Amino acid sequence: MRGIYFIIWLFFIIIALSLGLTIHLFYLFNFTYIGTCVAGGIFLKTRKFKYARLIVLFAVGLYMFGYLGIISNENMQIEGFWILLFNGVFYASVLHYLIAKIFGPVLFGRGWCGYACWTAMILELLPYKIPQDPRKHIGYIRYIVFIGSLIFGAILFSKQVPYKGNIMFWSFILGNILYYATGIALAFVFKDNRAFCKYICPITVFLKPASYFALLRIKINTDKCISCNRCKKVCPMNVDMTNNARTRLNGTECILCFNCIDECPQKALHN
Repeated sequence: MRGIYFIIWLFFIIIALSLGLTIHLFYLFNFTYIGTCVAGGIFLKTRKFKYARLIVLFAVGLYMFGYLGIISNENMQIEGFWILLFNGVFYASVLHYLIAKIFGPVLFGRGWCGYACWTAMILELLPYKIPQDPRKHIGYIRYIVFIGSLIFGAILFSKQVPYKGNIMFWSFILGNILYYATGIALAFVFKDNRAFCKYICPITVFLKPASYFALLRIKINTDKCISCNRCKKVCPMNVDMTNNARTRLNGTECILCFNCIDECPQKALHN
C-alpha cells in the first residue's frame, strides 16, 4: 500500500492545477480539497486508523452534497451529468463524472465509492458492514436506473422544459432522498450496507469498465496464502481477493477499504 495515497493525491493535484489555470480557479480548490481528503483518508487507513474512511466520506460527501449540490445548485447526480452533456456544457458535474467516475477508475478503481460517495457516507453508518447473506443476482436493476436517468435527461433537453434549473435542483434533492431511503431499506432487508451499491446505483455502469483496468488494485501473494478465506468474508463488496486475475469474482467492485489486507493472518495481500 506504500505510496498509493501519494499517487492519488498527485493525480488530483495535476487535475486541480490544469483546470484551475485554464478554466476557473474554483477547480484548483475543488480538486485539491477532494484529492487531499481521499489521499489523507487512505494514508490514515494504512496506519490502522479505524474511522479514516468514515471521516473522509463525510468530509467529501458533505462538501459535494451540501456545498456543490444545495448551496451552489449543481446537480451532481447522474441526471445532472446527462443534461449538461446534452447541452454541450463541459464543467460542473460533467467534469466530476469524467474525472472521478469514467476515466479516474483506470487509476484507482472504485476508490471513489470507498472514500467520497455521499450516498455511501450514510450507508456506512448502518450495522451490516460485512455482508451477512450471499450476493443476490439482481444487479441488472442498476442498468434500468441508468437508462431511466438517461431518458430523464434526454426528455428535459429535447422538450426544452422551462425552469430547468429548478427541476435540476429538486431532482437532485428528491433523487438523493430516494437513494438514501432505498439504500437504508436494502441494507436491512439484505443485511448488507452496500446492497444499494451492488444492485441499484447507476454510477457503477460507468465505474465497471474502467475499474477492470485499475492500476491500483489489491493483489495476493499466492505463496503466502493459506486459503483461510478471511479476506473474502470481510469484503463488503464480495470480491474474491484470493485470485489475482482481473476476471476474479466481482473484481471491478473493490472500494479499496483494505479490510482484506488487515484481516489476512499471513500478510499475503498487498497493493
